[in-house]
Amino acid sequence: MALFKIQIALPDRPGSLGAVASAIGFAGGDIRSLVVLRSEDGRGIDDITVAVPGSDPTDLLGVLNAIGGVEVISVLPVQ
Repeated sequence: MALFKIQIALPDRPGSLGAVASAIGFAGGDIRSLVVLRSEDGRGIDDITVAVPGSDPTDLLGVLNAIGGVEVISVLPVQ
């Protein structure tokens, strides 16, 4: 498994983070840490460190981008 730090923006409303966590699990990812950075203009900005099968996060990013209102801001490998 490879680790990636993913920064996302999501709607700042109940259930949004749960939908993201469920999508990560659906894609076979394992959340290793989560930091809520800030809330601005009705959106939350979070850093999520995720372990993904193999070394390519493309499937996970596709699942996250398919969630309404969720935007992947950045993806960085964790050394």
